[in-house]
Amino acid sequence: MRFLLALPFLAAAPALAQQATDAVDPEAPAGVEAPAAAEAPAAAEAPAAAGTETADAPTLVPDAAAPATARDWMVAAANPLAAEAGAEVLRAGGSAADAMVAVQAVLGLVEPQSSGLGGGAFLVWYDAGTGELTTLDGRETAPMAATPTLFQTDGETMDFWDAVIGGLSVGTPGTPMLMEEAHRRWGRANWGSLFDAAIAHAEGGFAVSPRLASLVADGQERLATQPATAAYFLPGGTPLAEGATLTNQPYADTLRAIAAEGADAFYEGEIAEGIVRAVREASQPGLLAMEDLAAYDVVERPAVCAPYRGAEVCGMGPPSSGALTVGQILSLIEPHDIAALGPDSPEAWRLIGDASRLAFADRGLYMADSDYVPMPKLLDPAYLQERAKLLEGDDALPEVSAGSPPWDHAALDLAPGWSPEMPSTSHISIVDAQGNALSMTTTIENGFGSRVMAPGGFLLNNELTDFSFSTHDDGRPVANRVEPGKRPRSSMAPTVVMRDGAPVLVVGSPGGSRIIGYVAQTIVAHMDWGLDPQTAVAMPHLVNRFGTYDLEEGTAAEAMARPLGEMGFETNVRDLTSGLHAIAVTADGLVGGADPRREGVAIGE
Repeated sequence: MRFLLALPFLAAAPALAQQATDAVDPEAPAGVEAPAAAEAPAAAEAPAAAGTETADAPTLVPDAAAPATARDWMVAAANPLAAEAGAEVLRAGGSAADAMVAVQAVLGLVEPQSSGLGGGAFLVWYDAGTGELTTLDGRETAPMAATPTLFQTDGETMDFWDAVIGGLSVGTPGTPMLMEEAHRRWGRANWGSLFDAAIAHAEGGFAVSPRLASLVADGQERLATQPATAAYFLPGGTPLAEGATLTNQPYADTLRAIAAEGADAFYEGEIAEGIVRAVREASQPGLLAMEDLAAYDVVERPAVCAPYRGAEVCGMGPPSSGALTVGQILSLIEPHDIAALGPDSPEAWRLIGDASRLAFADRGLYMADSDYVPMPKLLDPAYLQERAKLLEGDDALPEVSAGSPPWDHAALDLAPGWSPEMPSTSHISIVDAQGNALSMTTTIENGFGSRVMAPGGFLLNNELTDFSFSTHDDGRPVANRVEPGKRPRSSMAPTVVMRDGAPVLVVGSPGGSRIIGYVAQTIVAHMDWGLDPQTAVAMPHLVNRFGTYDLEEGTAAEAMARPLGEMGFETNVRDLTSGLHAIAVTADGLVGGADPRREGVAIGE
């Protein structure tokens, strides 16, 4: 029997919450101007969580839809067509790696603003046969011609949008090679067959979803700056309409080439030449070269794991800051009985919020591509135990700074840097019938990336703007500065929670640097407060990165403004559009959830 969550863009399109970005980010470090609003309309007002009728007794536990349940396998992804493509692969006996390839190929067509062949991804894999965790780094790389001053003009940092739009922001894509490498290691199905669904949708057409239509309409001014992009998303100068049938023959042709020849078809020859030409001929021309594509490689890295409540929370290490920062947050709050406090306790959110601030301070100073920048032991138990003492008060910390974790060698004298990661991206969670688990977060960075479309029918990333635009501060280097071949720091946090050597939760989310807060909150909601995956991902968001507490607009989280303010926090009520997908592995089978803020769905049998 198959279980399918309600399709939000079919059942409740008017209430669909859209991707959101900051006009001016109140949480950016002092002196740093955040970018203006990106490719997203204002969110539709979300229904208040159950219990908010009584202002004195709000509850943050929502009246969520029932979770998806299954016996053998499950896939959760951001679009029903993509999830169904993965389900068909799993139904036929394919592995989670096979299903991921099918899901990603369709996502790049139906959700092109968030991820695709022109971007990058991080993958966490649990192998049921060996009991081992493996992570694959498919992050984009800076062109070899790039220098630390890539986003500076006459010594001054560029305006964010001047840097984003055009070829200068495009890094070497990693997603196609990651798809191939995962299939090579763990695939069971025929490689070429995994693209059938995406090719059929590209040639036969698919219905433009409400979310895609809204984002195109809102972002048409920037989409119009690149002729090929405008021709696709703004045919005849008019934004794509919801429900319109859209085809993409160049994308189908690209997928056919990859299906027949593997990832080499992407990184060499005609497709690669088209990518380089698009980057070099775009407004704000970029530096990407054929040599960069030919030299690209996926990197296997050890999983980063942090203990929490008798489990191990495992994810992607640098160049992602996700697992380290989530791990720090959970380690800092573990001495406290978050379960007894409950989800409606301001004290619980004080602890979570200030733990997040402490973790983000370390992130901003130390975390970057560890192939280029040595890093201290940020999950050292003694260090975190000492740092957790900062949470022993009962008010918000008046100020937060990075700590002094131990090093394996002489400590580096670094300066903090800031990069404005934007809330686009997509996440895929899969558990197959063999017990393998896959968590993959995939992105082209900002909504619609660089706005440059390659001749092969896919958008190119703007991932290089995830580097710090500055190189030094008072003579001290910034860890996340641009360097040739370097991978920009990310907040993507694909996560597999392990207990007794086996997965119990597979989770991740889009959302820029707020991904870390979304994932940490979902883990706490499931492990401390006992919420099922669907209720956990639907729970109102409260996120604190740099001091100001973001409270999700239109939800019971708004009621936390007063008690958190009394504790000394500044608060900001705003749209927080995560895209969480979670699968719990239980003794009774699989239980899944898809974020109602987007168009995701969980399917299992």
